[in-house]
Amino acid sequence: MTLRALHDLPAPAKLNLFLHIVGRRADGYHLLQSPFVLIDWADTLHVERRDDGRLSRHDLGPTLPADDLCLRAARLLQAESGCRLGADIHIHKQVPWGAGLGGGSSDAATVLLALNRLWGLRWPRERLAALGLKLGADVPFFVGGRNAFVEGIGEQLRPMDFPLQAYAVVKPPVALPTKEIFAHPLLKRDTVPVIVEGSSEDAGCTRAPAAWLAGFGTNDLQRAAEDRAPEVAQAASFLESRFGNSRMSGSGSAVFARVGSSTSPVATEAGASLPDLPAGWVGRWCRSLEAHPLVAWPG
Repeated sequence: MTLRALHDLPAPAKLNLFLHIVGRRADGYHLLQSPFVLIDWADTLHVERRDDGRLSRHDLGPTLPADDLCLRAARLLQAESGCRLGADIHIHKQVPWGAGLGGGSSDAATVLLALNRLWGLRWPRERLAALGLKLGADVPFFVGGRNAFVEGIGEQLRPMDFPLQAYAVVKPPVALPTKEIFAHPLLKRDTVPVIVEGSSEDAGCTRAPAAWLAGFGTNDLQRAAEDRAPEVAQAASFLESRFGNSRMSGSGSAVFARVGSSTSPVATEAGASLPDLPAGWVGRWCRSLEAHPLVAWPG
């Protein structure tokens, strides 16, 4: 029986517990080190197979750019695989864009995983991840399906086990262009690399050092982002005053704070909006995930 549609597919966001720029390649790409942790703030996609080869996106929430990463992912997979099938991609966008939470990259990864099934390609996850790198540095992480220590330009993934945590995540009403932040004169590009050793026996995953969950390191992009958009500094101060810690995620304007373990009282509020936010801000209580909900795909 031919599979015609896949519904209610999650595309979760991520947090960068820290983000260090440790160098730069000859082609200008920056080399990074960052623990990527999946959280339960997610978009939802419904993907339906088409037999005429057409690719179409349908927005169930905010209107997205005409040629977003979802369509680019579908087009790239179609071209690289030689598949003559198409798809209708329905997306309910909930993760804010321009936030450094990886929402667009996560959507693209979910599209690749879904079309791999709907089109009967049976590509292994590693092949999909390599394709995803052509779309963006964060896409391989979301295709990989596990929390990870990410290096290189985003293509080197070392799966990691992180204790489940609760977070407060806020985004002020400003979106930051990634290229501008990486080109900013205040960007620090020479942080000393972190060396991680040891793997757990069960899943072949490195255990995350406890210091990382207590606020180790920095986001080397944050100073440049705050200079470009003072709202980022305001968001950091907002969370710092309430939880005693804050940090920007990725290259965007979202800021998060650690608020306890997954068993803390605040964890029961996961998914609810944060109270007392300034006008125009969005924010949620979030929990980290052990793995991507589609971690068993392909399979």
